Amino acid sequence: MILNQHKTLINFARPNPMLGLFMVMGKKNTYGIRTFINDVHLWLGLVSGIIIFLVCLSGTILTFEKEIEQWFKKDLKVEAMGVKKSLSSLVNDPNIKAKGLLTSITIPSDENSPYKLSIKEDSKQRRGSTYGVNPYTAEILAPQETGMDKFMFSMFKMHRWLLMDIKWGRPIVGVATIIFMILTLSGIVLWFPKKIKWKTVKAGFKIKTNANWKRINHDLHNTLGFYACILILIMGITGLCWSFEGYRDGLSAVMGTRVFGNRGGGPEVDLERLDNGKSINLEEAITLANKELNYEGELTVSLPNEKNPIYSFRKIADNSWSTVAQDRLQIHESGEMINKEIYADKPLNVKIASAIKPIHTGTIYGGFSKWLYFLACLIGTSLPITGTIIYINKLKKKSKRRKKNKLATA
Repeated sequence: MILNQHKTLINFARPNPMLGLFMVMGKKNTYGIRTFINDVHLWLGLVSGIIIFLVCLSGTILTFEKEIEQWFKKDLKVEAMGVKKSLSSLVNDPNIKAKGLLTSITIPSDENSPYKLSIKEDSKQRRGSTYGVNPYTAEILAPQETGMDKFMFSMFKMHRWLLMDIKWGRPIVGVATIIFMILTLSGIVLWFPKKIKWKTVKAGFKIKTNANWKRINHDLHNTLGFYACILILIMGITGLCWSFEGYRDGLSAVMGTRVFGNRGGGPEVDLERLDNGKSINLEEAITLANKELNYEGELTVSLPNEKNPIYSFRKIADNSWSTVAQDRLQIHESGEMINKEIYADKPLNVKIASAIKPIHTGTIYGGFSKWLYFLACLIGTSLPITGTIIYINKLKKKSKRRKKNKLATA
């Protein structure tokens, strides 16, 4: 009898496989909101990864587009020799007229910089080509076309429509941008640990460089993504304005002012009333503009034509804190000022709407904001790569676990 009791105790002490199975089956299989967000983050990232990589890569390169292009060109400087030629003589110069239709002139405040003339070489051109002109000799400094210009234009096409036809490429980039914004928001949620304590939260602010490469890769994705998330969201919100007209209209309605609207500036004008037979020339118009905008800065004037007999001026101060802080004037050919817009006097919503492009490209605060955007875009380019590596590592880990379980049950 003692022997039978001893056997019973031994059998009871042995691990029972069926008991373990029932315990696992009895466990609650919870699928919470965090798991759902993780799955959304994973699968959207895998689906859109290549497109996001290409868009972010091209955006990173385009951040310093002008600087890179200029680095491959000669620095266009002119030597101050006597008195500058009158603008009227430059406008009527045969060599300049032979290039095409002159639409605007930019006059820098620097005496050693050339004038910039925008010329439509073809009536179908939207903006025309920009030529540098020596204001002392009227010599045309032809734009230098380099291989880098073509490369940057290809990066622009990749960024905007993936080198595809605009009809298809633009909405694809737009959808990928929306997905990237969802990934960013879900990534912020997942960045926070399940149990929020300062010790666990603090770990998300740094990359553990002395860990194994898998942990470093995870930290690169998690930590760098957190640091770049605000700028990535700003780029996404503004970037969608080029992809979807309906989105742009909706954003305009929310902001209470037109995004990309009123580029020509100014209210509607009764041109017949202003047509009094008087006429001012270009120098007189510029003198009036500089009198109204009495500070040192770069002045751009769009010339009048048969349909629109108005001089349109834009001026930005040399010491301006922002690249978009431009003041605007409109002067009729008769010499009457039609409209005056001082940037500092504009309401905040109008300032933001007028700055959508520089906010998106990072040029709004000059070099400082460009470097921030460059780093954020570079991080955005890396996220699909580090995220995919994390997913592959998890698959390998699951595969090893399955093999181990099979060997244990065999």
